[in-house]
Amino acid sequence: MIKKFVIFILLGFVSALFLVSFSTKLVLDASKMYINSQNKCDVAIVLGTSKFTLDKKENLFYANRIKKAVELYKCNKIKFIVVSGDNGKKDYDEPTQMKLDLIKAGVPSSHIYCDYAGFSTIDSMLRMKLIFKESKFIVISQKFHLARAIYIARKNGIEAFGEAAKDVPALYAPYHNYREKLARVKAVLEVLICKGPKFGGKPVLIKRI
Repeated sequence: MIKKFVIFILLGFVSALFLVSFSTKLVLDASKMYINSQNKCDVAIVLGTSKFTLDKKENLFYANRIKKAVELYKCNKIKFIVVSGDNGKKDYDEPTQMKLDLIKAGVPSSHIYCDYAGFSTIDSMLRMKLIFKESKFIVISQKFHLARAIYIARKNGIEAFGEAAKDVPALYAPYHNYREKLARVKAVLEVLICKGPKFGGKPVLIKRI
C-alpha cells in the first residue's frame, strides 16, 4: 500500500514538472518573435501592479513599466496609453495611480484611458478587444510577463507586440520566476477552455482625433 502511494506521488510530481515545462516552452515559443520587435502602434497597454510593495517601498516593477510607457510615448512610438489593473477595492486603484504618474511624467490626460477591470492578464488582453475595440497594440510589462500576455492575446486573435520594461534584480523578487511558471500553466489552460474576461461593459473607443 505504501509502495503504491509513493509511486502515485512520484507520478504526480513528474506529471506536474512535465506540465510546467511544456507550458513554459509553449508560451515562450509562441511569443518570442513579438517582443521588442520594433513595431509601432497607435495604442499601448500598461499591465498593472501596485505602486508600493507590502513594506511600503517603491515597487520597481511598477516604476519601470511607467518609465517604459513614457519613453515610448515621447519617442512617438505610441500615441495613446491604456492603463489596466485592479480596482476591486475602495482604497485600491491601480489604473488611476498609473494615470496620475503618467500625467506627472508629461503624458496628456486625454491620451490615457483606464481599464478598471484588468484583474488578471487575460482580462487585460481580452478587454482591449472587447471593450476598447483594439486588435493591434503594444503591451508594456517586464519580459517574463510579456511572454504570457502575448501568448494569450495571439491565441485570441489579437495582434499584440511586447515592449519590455527594465527588469528588477533577482534578489528583489526571488520567487516571481516560480510564480510565473505556474501562471503560464494557467494561461495555457485558460486558452484551451476559451476563458473570457471576468467583466464586460460598454465599449470605450479611443479617439484618434
